[in-house]
Amino acid sequence: MNITAKDVAALRDMTGAGMMDCKKALVDADGNMEKAVELLRERGVAKAAKKEGRIAAEGFIDAYVHGGGSFASLVEINTETDFAAKNEELREFAHNIAMQVVASRPICVNIDEVPQDKIDAERNIYRVQLLNEGKPETIVDKIVDGKINKYYEEVVLMEQPYIRDDSGKKKVKDVLTELVAKIGEKITIRRFYMMTMGEGLTKRNDDFAAEVAAQTQK
Repeated sequence: MNITAKDVAALRDMTGAGMMDCKKALVDADGNMEKAVELLRERGVAKAAKKEGRIAAEGFIDAYVHGGGSFASLVEINTETDFAAKNEELREFAHNIAMQVVASRPICVNIDEVPQDKIDAERNIYRVQLLNEGKPETIVDKIVDGKINKYYEEVVLMEQPYIRDDSGKKKVKDVLTELVAKIGEKITIRRFYMMTMGEGLTKRNDDFAAEVAAQTQK
């Protein structure tokens, strides 16, 4: 089975789904275009993709506080209508995402928001490591690409495994796509903010015993 870029592009034109979703559907369908379209519809990807051009300016902000106030996060979810913003399943998803931000510490929502200097730095580290391990330079770049994809799964919220999925197979973006298909509106995770108690403050590190001793000698 040989899935070409032309096949992927054709499926994308037919459904509006993303390139990676199209490629996966074609692989799962053994290259059968009609079956791939069916798979995308079953997964809600095609339906969700058609809503990408819509404007989602309503929504809400959810918060999560952990560790007795030691860690907290805010997450903004945008929807097309105020009605969808009140959906209980969406509200639960938003709260879980706020929990995920605290637990998994992403640095951004989407891949295109990862600073290029961070990507370049990671690529350089991986490349040097692989060359030091004796890997042939002809395959190093391909291995590095795979490692960068794993890096995205660590630092990009949409690429992270969803914390409420016991199977470990669904990413945040997969669950969001399912919600879009179910609710029937464009839904986006616009931004998040993470707070750690005392972060950035200079904390005292005095030797209390020495301080008491000094006071008693006066």
